[in-house]
Amino acid sequence: MINKIIKKYILLFGFIVLSLMVALNSYSMTKNGKNFSESFPEGITRIWIGPQYWANRLQDWQVNNGRLECVTSQPNRNVNILTWRLKKEDGDFVIMFKTGLLSPELSGDRMSWIGLRIGARGKFNDYRDDAIYGKGLNAGITTAGELFIGDLPVKEDGNAKALIPFVKKGLILKYELKHRKGVYKLILSAINPETGKVISSVEEDDVPYQQLYGSIALVSSFNKKPKNNEIPSCWFDDLIMKGSKLVHYPERKFGPILFAQYTLSRNILKMNAQMPPVGDKDGKEVSFQIKKNSDGNWITIQRAPIDKDARTATFRIENWDDTKDVSYRLAYSLNTGNGKMREFYLTGTIRKNPVDKEKFVLAAFTGNNDLGFPNKEVYEAIKKLNPDMLFFSGDQIYERVGGFGVQRAPLEKAILDYLRKWYLYGWEYGELFRDRPSISIPDDHDVYHGNVWGCGGKAAPKDKRGYEAQDAGGYKMPARWVKMVDRTQTANLPDPYDPTPVKQGIDVYYTSLNYGGLSFAIVEDRKFKSAPKPLLPEAKVVNGWAQNPNWDPVTQGDVPGAKLLGDRQLKFLNHWVADWSHGAKMKVLLSATILEDLATLPSGEHLDEIVPRLRILKEGEYPPDDEPVADMDSNGWPQTGRNKVVKIIRKGFAIHIAGDQHLASFTQYGVDDWRTSSFAFCVPAISNIWPRRWYPKEGGKNRKPGAPKYTGDFFDGFGNRMTVYAVANPVYTGKKPSKLYDRSTGYGIIVFNKKTREITSHCYPRFVDPTSPNVREYPGWPITISQFDNYRRKPYGWLPTIKSDIIDPVVKVFNEKTGELVYAVRIKGNTFDPPVFEDGIYRIEVGDDERGGYRKYDGLRPEKKKGAKRL
Repeated sequence: MINKIIKKYILLFGFIVLSLMVALNSYSMTKNGKNFSESFPEGITRIWIGPQYWANRLQDWQVNNGRLECVTSQPNRNVNILTWRLKKEDGDFVIMFKTGLLSPELSGDRMSWIGLRIGARGKFNDYRDDAIYGKGLNAGITTAGELFIGDLPVKEDGNAKALIPFVKKGLILKYELKHRKGVYKLILSAINPETGKVISSVEEDDVPYQQLYGSIALVSSFNKKPKNNEIPSCWFDDLIMKGSKLVHYPERKFGPILFAQYTLSRNILKMNAQMPPVGDKDGKEVSFQIKKNSDGNWITIQRAPIDKDARTATFRIENWDDTKDVSYRLAYSLNTGNGKMREFYLTGTIRKNPVDKEKFVLAAFTGNNDLGFPNKEVYEAIKKLNPDMLFFSGDQIYERVGGFGVQRAPLEKAILDYLRKWYLYGWEYGELFRDRPSISIPDDHDVYHGNVWGCGGKAAPKDKRGYEAQDAGGYKMPARWVKMVDRTQTANLPDPYDPTPVKQGIDVYYTSLNYGGLSFAIVEDRKFKSAPKPLLPEAKVVNGWAQNPNWDPVTQGDVPGAKLLGDRQLKFLNHWVADWSHGAKMKVLLSATILEDLATLPSGEHLDEIVPRLRILKEGEYPPDDEPVADMDSNGWPQTGRNKVVKIIRKGFAIHIAGDQHLASFTQYGVDDWRTSSFAFCVPAISNIWPRRWYPKEGGKNRKPGAPKYTGDFFDGFGNRMTVYAVANPVYTGKKPSKLYDRSTGYGIIVFNKKTREITSHCYPRFVDPTSPNVREYPGWPITISQFDNYRRKPYGWLPTIKSDIIDPVVKVFNEKTGELVYAVRIKGNTFDPPVFEDGIYRIEVGDDERGGYRKYDGLRPEKKKGAKRL
C-alpha cells in the first residue's frame, strides 16, 4: 500500500516538473496567447464529461475518479473540446496529456491508436458540425508502440517495443506546432511520466496551415476485433494546452441544462428540461426560478426530479399569469470534484399569451436529418421571423444521425444512444426554445423504425427482424425505451385528454392546447394505427406496400377493424371541435402526417426504395409515366379511419398541419366530393433523405388555367378525394451539397389573422432569406384561405339567420334526431346564416363560455332560400 502511494506521488512530481518545463520553454509563444488545463475531477463517476466537451458516442465515455475513460474498443471514438480551438492565423501551440490502456490485452495492434485530432472541420463552418463530423490531422501512438503524425499504417519504429510497456501503464504525449511563414513543423513526443524524459519522437515538416485550424479532440480508435468490443480501451488525464494559436470560446459550453421546451395553455405552464446523464454525486433535481422580488432576487417556485431514463426534469405550474413576459431560469448543481458543487443556469422568457395580437405566427418543421447539421440557416431564418410558436411534427432524429450507426441493446446503452441524437436537436434549436412555446411529437424514426404501426402499443414479435418485425405491428424497441422517447419529446405538452396508458404501459400524449387565441389538437397518428400486413394477407405487404399486382388497394384495402387514430382519439377530436372556450377563434390539427397519400412513382414500381435513386429533375421537366401509389404508412390508409377523422375535424373548421411525407404540399380533403373539407399543409423536410415527388401523368381536374398539371382534383392511390393546390417537387438547384438543396428542403410558416380569419401558408426553401422583399418561395406559395373554407359542403338549406347580442360568438349546430354536432365555429361579427347539409330538425346554440354561456334554439328546419328567417 505504501509503495503504491509513493509511486503515485513520484508520477505526480514528474508530471509537475514536466509541466513547469513546458511552461518555461513556451513562455515566449504563450505571452500573447491562451492556455487550458484539465485534471478530471476526483471522486466521481459520470457518463457525461462536462459542458466544455462533446463525446462521440455518449455511451462510450465516462469520467471515472480523476480520469477520462473510453469504455469501448471501437474505431474513431473521440471527445471534442468545444470551448477551445486553433485559429486560422499563424501561431504556436503545445498540447500534452497522460494516457494509457485500460485493458492491456488490447496492446500490440498497429492499426489501433490513442491520441488526438487537430484542425478538425466539417462542411458547414460551425463548431458543432466540427465536433460531430470534423476531419483533421491525427497524431498519437499505436498500441504497438509506434508514434505517428497523419495516416496509419506507419513504418516500423525501432523504439516501438520499448514503448509498449508505457502504453499499457501510462505515458505522456506532447504535441507541438511551430510555425514559420505559413507552414508548420510538428513534433510528437512520448515522455516517461516518472522521469519527464523523452523516450521517442517523430516530426513532420512543412505542413500547410490549412490542416491546422479547427477543433481539437482526444481520440480512442481501436480496430482490433476482440470477442467483446465493449471492453474499455484507454484513459486520458492532466490535459494541458498552450499557445498563441489557441482561441477560447467559453460561450460554447453545452450543459448541464442542455435545453428546455415549454407550452402555456389555460394558465398552466408545462416545461421539460433536458439534462445529460449526470452522476450519483451530482444534483438530483432542477429548480425553476423567477424574479419576483423588487430587489431582483431569484425565487424558486418549483423543483423537479430528474427522470432516470429520459434525464428530464418536468415542471407543471398552475395559475400562471400569462398577461406578461416573465423571465425565468433553471438552476442545477453539478459536482466539479472532491465534493464541490457548482450552480449552473439556463435562462429564458415565458412570453405573454399573444391573445391580443392580430396575427399569430406558427413555424412548422419535419424531417430533421443531419445532412445539414446544425442547420444554422434554418435557425437564423426562424430567429428573424420570430414566430409565436414552433411545431416539430416528427423525425426530430433519425437512427443514424450523428454518425456511428445505431445501438439497440443493451437497454441502458440504447437509451444513451438515443439521447445523444436527441441532444443534437436541442443543440440546433435550443436557443429558440428559451423564449417561445414549442411542440415536438415523435414519429417513426424517433422510435428507431422505418415505418411504425403502433397497434395500440403492443410489442413487435421478438422472433422477427427487419420488415418482418415491423410489418407485424407494434414497437420493436422495449416499452421502457419508447416511454423514454415520448418523455423527452412530449412531457412539456398540456396534460393528455385521457392519460390511460396503452399496451405495455406506454404513455399517451394526445391533447389540446389553447394559446394566442387558437385551439390546437395534437394527436398521435402512429401509436393506435393498425398494421396492414396481418389484416391484408392477400396483398402480400412488405413495408406497407402491396406486392401482389392483382390486389386493388381501392376496393380491397379498406377492411373492417382497421384503425387509424383509434376510438379514444376520435372521442377526443369530437370533444375538441365543440370546445371553443378560452377565447379560441380558430382551430388547428397538428399531427405527424397528412390524411392522404400524395406521391407518385414510375409505372410498375411497387416499393418506394427506388425514391432516393430517382433523378432529380430540372425545373419544367415532367416524367412521362408516374402514377399515384398506395403506401400504407401514409394516412390515406385505412380509408374508413381516414374519412372519420376528416369528417370530424371539418366540424371545427380546422386546418391540418403535418409533415413526414418528405414532400411539401397544400391540399384540401374530400370525402363524398372534392373541396368539401379541411385544408392540409404538409411542410417540407429540414433535410431530406427520401425525396418523394408528385407527378401524376393524368393532370388534375378543375385546376385553374395555367396551373401545373399536378394540381387539381385527384384520387390518391387508395381512392381518397383530394385537391392539390401546390407541391414542392424536388428540383435541381445547382447549389451544393445537392443532397441538401436539390430535395426541396425547408420549413413552413403559417400566419393566422384572427381579425379577418384568414390563414396564409408560406413554404420557404432553407437557403432563402424569408425577410427579403424579393424572397422566392416554393412554386404555388404563399396561399391564403379563409377559416370558413375548411368546411365547404354544398348546403341543402339554411337555418334562420343568427343575430347575436355579442360580437364573435360561438355557433353550434346539432342534429336533434341524432344529437350529433354538425359543426361549431366562432363566427366573425354577430350575424350568421347557418347552412345544413340534409333535411331534418336542428338545434342551434349561440354564445360563449366566458361571456354568459349559450342560448339554445330548438326545432329548427332548414329552408332552401338563404336567410329566410332570423332568430
